[in-house]
Amino acid sequence: MIMNEPFSVFSAKRPKAVAFLVIINGIALVLTLVFWLLVLLKRLVPPPSEFTVLSEKANAATTYGFAIGDLVWSTLLLFLSCVGLWRMRFWGWTAAQMTNALWIYSMTVVLIRDFYTTLSPGGVLFTPFALIAVWATYYLWKQRQLFW
Repeated sequence: MIMNEPFSVFSAKRPKAVAFLVIINGIALVLTLVFWLLVLLKRLVPPPSEFTVLSEKANAATTYGFAIGDLVWSTLLLFLSCVGLWRMRFWGWTAAQMTNALWIYSMTVVLIRDFYTTLSPGGVLFTPFALIAVWATYYLWKQRQLFW
């Protein structure tokens, strides 16, 4: 049975590692939404316009930039990766790989920033997802034929 045939999705066996990634990306989706909505709605970081010192303004703007970027792109890609990986579709594989790249890139920026300042809540909360993304990128690449 070919994975991408109609209705084969529900009867085809998906590797346990793919199911694991769906669960991890689902958890990441919820945590990303909750984290950034708390930051924005509770104003845990004041808006950049409230600062007069340029470095403080830049730091707040960077945080807001991450928030908006994550709320728009990360959540969309996490959602698509969950649905698409579960259904063993190429677009789910692609969304998952894009999500992995986002995790690795953004957490590199966050951890370098935290190294020179102080460990941030986001750094602590999201680093495990970046570590999983390193493994997942390789794993999904090796399994790409399952999604085509």
